[in-house]
Amino acid sequence: MNKRMQGFALLAARLAALLVPLLWVTTAQAQQQTAAQVNQPDGWNADLLLPEPQDLNADPSILEFNLEAVVKEMEILPGKKTQVWTYNGYLPGPLIRLKVGDRLIVHFKNSLPAPTSIHWHGLRITNAMDGVPGFTQAMINPGEEFTYDYVVPDAGTFWYHPHVDSAAQVGYGLYGPMVVDDPQAKAVPGDELILLLSDMSLTEDGQLQDPKVGGRFGDLFGREGNVLLVNGKVMPTLKMRQGKQQRWRVINAARTRYYTLRYRRSPLVILGGQAGMASRTRTVNELKVVPGERFDFVFTPPDDPGTEGVLKWYPTDRGYGSTYNRLAEDLVRMVTVDEPAVTPEAVPELLRSDIAPLDITGAKEQTLNLTIGYDQNDDVSMGINGVHHEHAVPIIAKVGATQVWTVRNDTDFSHPFHMHGFFFQVLDPVEGVLEWKDTVDVPQHTELKLAVQFDNRPGMWMYHCHILDHAEVGMMGHLHVEP
Repeated sequence: MNKRMQGFALLAARLAALLVPLLWVTTAQAQQQTAAQVNQPDGWNADLLLPEPQDLNADPSILEFNLEAVVKEMEILPGKKTQVWTYNGYLPGPLIRLKVGDRLIVHFKNSLPAPTSIHWHGLRITNAMDGVPGFTQAMINPGEEFTYDYVVPDAGTFWYHPHVDSAAQVGYGLYGPMVVDDPQAKAVPGDELILLLSDMSLTEDGQLQDPKVGGRFGDLFGREGNVLLVNGKVMPTLKMRQGKQQRWRVINAARTRYYTLRYRRSPLVILGGQAGMASRTRTVNELKVVPGERFDFVFTPPDDPGTEGVLKWYPTDRGYGSTYNRLAEDLVRMVTVDEPAVTPEAVPELLRSDIAPLDITGAKEQTLNLTIGYDQNDDVSMGINGVHHEHAVPIIAKVGATQVWTVRNDTDFSHPFHMHGFFFQVLDPVEGVLEWKDTVDVPQHTELKLAVQFDNRPGMWMYHCHILDHAEVGMMGHLHVEP
């Protein structure tokens, strides 16, 4: 080889040495971009899709539709017919989707054989729209109609259900999901999946059980259904791709059942869940979701391509006997498609800067003891501060005031505490994460302190245990917010 050829070879070698790292970086960047843009598997959520209402209004900032409560025959158990109480013939009811500041108009008709109403769980709306007969409206009797009309002020994951004979009617199937989006919220990875968890009490031939089955024991323990449902289905299928994140909005619409969820101890990055996002994320390997509660989190599928697993319900200690001789139960069939895994995207740690601790300086303090007793007939009688809700004296608050409520539970059962119409902050929150809530668990023999500020929405509001059987036998109270 002459000197000229040797020079060309040396130059080529030097150029190759410079280009190889550049090519590696470019390839890595392309792979990373592909991972972020790859789609979920075809039909990944087809088995879990929720119905949507037919909008009657051309204004994009108004959702207006007809909603009818009606009994419909459905097949919940294979080959068996059940007379399900539904909204518009769906189980669960239609998904209501809005943006902050939108107006909702629901022309509701009751075609059930019993009076009913709709409570919009978690929403800070006007008192007249809260859906509690005897306090905010009259019962809606069979054949009657009522129009709910309000503006949604807050982002979050909510739901709707009756506030008449709630334990029975929710148990029969009357519940539906609601999501209010915030266009200004911080972007997070994951395609959204709404999972509405519930259960139903059915006989072997598919008939609805008596809502008072179990008598006094059922009142005391709370009635858990023997058929577990996710979006109204028994054991639906979810398709996943390893590493391709999903954003789950989980709603517990069960009357009594606590849900402990985990999947192979895969990390769940919690974004918030009730009134929009929390101040920052926190990561857990399992999650307890109590009745009435909602969580919003990023789930990263961990399984190898071409494998299957099961998302299970795990027994949760919510009091005396609640885990005795109980095993995990199947909820969702998890199918990881046989496609290459992708690298998960980073989830931002800081989510909101507009949540500050409420100033409780000089705040009036209230103590609410959750109590269980028995009446003169030896029937279970629950209450707040030893008083059944029918005889309760309202807590008084003024518009603009801040109060601190100590919710004390000296009973042998946990109680999910729900406040209508207002958000609160849990003082000493989990891992210091600030978040607005309307429902929180108060475990047995513990207490929580809640700070709440009463904005300009006067009226009579409810607060109660969201084990609906407990509320029905007296564990409710009244809050009168005065102008």
